[in-house]
Amino acid sequence: MNAVDKHLHAASVPEGEQRWADEFAKAVPGDATVHNRSGIPVKPLYTPSDRRAESYAESLGYPGQYPFTRGIYSTMYRGRSWSQRQLIGLGVPEDYNVRVKEILGLGASALSLIPCNSVFRGYDADEVPAELLGTCGTVVNNADDMQVALDGVPIDSISTAMNDPSPFTLLAFELAVARRRGIPWTRITGTSNQSDCISHFVANHMFFRLALQGARRVIVDHIRFCNAQVPHWNPLSIVGQHMQQAGATPAEAMAFTLCSGIQYAEDCIAAGMDPDQFLPRFTFFFDISISFFEEVAKFRAGRRVWARLCRERFGAKDPRSWRFKFHGQTSGVDLTRQQPLNNIARVTTQAMAGIFGGLQSLHTDAYDEVLSTPKTEAARIAVATQNILREEAHLTDVIDPLGGSYYIESLTDQMEERINAIIDMIDGAGGMYQAVEKGIVQQMIGESALAFQKRVDTGEQTIVGVNAYQVEEDPATYPSLEYPAPERMRAYVERLGAYKKNRSNAEVDKAIAALARSANDREQNVFEHVVRAAEAGATHGEICGTLRKELGFGQPLTMV
Repeated sequence: MNAVDKHLHAASVPEGEQRWADEFAKAVPGDATVHNRSGIPVKPLYTPSDRRAESYAESLGYPGQYPFTRGIYSTMYRGRSWSQRQLIGLGVPEDYNVRVKEILGLGASALSLIPCNSVFRGYDADEVPAELLGTCGTVVNNADDMQVALDGVPIDSISTAMNDPSPFTLLAFELAVARRRGIPWTRITGTSNQSDCISHFVANHMFFRLALQGARRVIVDHIRFCNAQVPHWNPLSIVGQHMQQAGATPAEAMAFTLCSGIQYAEDCIAAGMDPDQFLPRFTFFFDISISFFEEVAKFRAGRRVWARLCRERFGAKDPRSWRFKFHGQTSGVDLTRQQPLNNIARVTTQAMAGIFGGLQSLHTDAYDEVLSTPKTEAARIAVATQNILREEAHLTDVIDPLGGSYYIESLTDQMEERINAIIDMIDGAGGMYQAVEKGIVQQMIGESALAFQKRVDTGEQTIVGVNAYQVEEDPATYPSLEYPAPERMRAYVERLGAYKKNRSNAEVDKAIAALARSANDREQNVFEHVVRAAEAGATHGEICGTLRKELGFGQPLTMV
């Protein structure tokens, strides 16, 4: 039975629909079913019979109303556009400062700081080979560096995202800068953008600094501290991006991300926190692939599932706790080194999917991000892409413009079913921590990655410029951004050495000792002592090294 027959089987079919089915079957003989990246079969036509039977209010409702399928705010983009973020990072803090001012001048309304890989790994610049420094992000090792990086940036009125894995030293440095400027921490807004240690354990090993159980302790302390001291900061960004870029299907990435959210919520509740206190500051971070309709359905389904989890499973009573706030980044995995200008079309398609899916914040990749940190021209196009979609294409005129589409609503329902099935499976394994410790999640992601690669290898999945429509190109046509000058990085390392020599090392030693004690005392808040150490002058590497010693070195599970 082909897709059309299944569509019409055992149903009372209008005459026009039957006539279409007959004509279609003659023109396209055989099984016309295709499958999206999540493995959901996609039919050639959708009708009202493909919708679930629930009432409109139960399954869709209105924007800003439970279950939030159509958006978490009543006005959505009619009231306020999404935040435009560009991930920026290269060289030394002075380089970052110049770049961020350029990007803000081009129309970005929020900023993100991407640190150097040495920072991501938890080390100071003088602990790694100098030739590696500043090539993928900015070297920020202490509060003085952060002060330079944010010079002239109004951190009391602009949202900042710190790509900052546990123990969150970058936020600690920003809070130290705020104190120096006399800015109350209550004015600081933004997100600890890499705070999800589960996603790091599963799919982003470079970011995994502390042993899983130690990181689990620190994130709960981080959430508690920020809720009390930095109330407009989002201390938890639950990351689906890493898992989807590692190979998870869109449905799996959403499900695993929600499972992580469940785990963090249950940990906070077990620590005595009120769901209506911490859930409004939970945020999510997703990859947006080029599978357009699938991504729209992924976000709509995820929003509905999370609302029901928060209300029914966690017992949250405040509607703000049910909101599914998420940042989207167009998928770098979909970009190609071949014919890189084609990536502008890919990024535009991905961005539209995120916008139609109802995101709150968006980063559009530059077309040359597969080659290097984006050049200024490419970053300008990436920012302009969002401006064009908002201002010229009028994508903000209608809330949830694809809502009511037979296809989108059917696909949203199917996506929800797959997400819930995976959540049930992870619950059965003992929760997300136990599932990743057993390798269940990693195994599923690996199998999905292999299946997709096979589709590319066989040509079933076309990648323009890679396995189809290929052309010969001179690699020099698209030069990558030059690495920072070696003498500039050597000067930074020398400056760091002078900083360590000239600071009040007695105060630093005192703060580091207190940090170590806090790691072994459940009555103390570890992140509070991270902030105190940062204000005392401790460096990133010293803080990470201390907690590695006390809480264990990060060793992600290796799947073979």
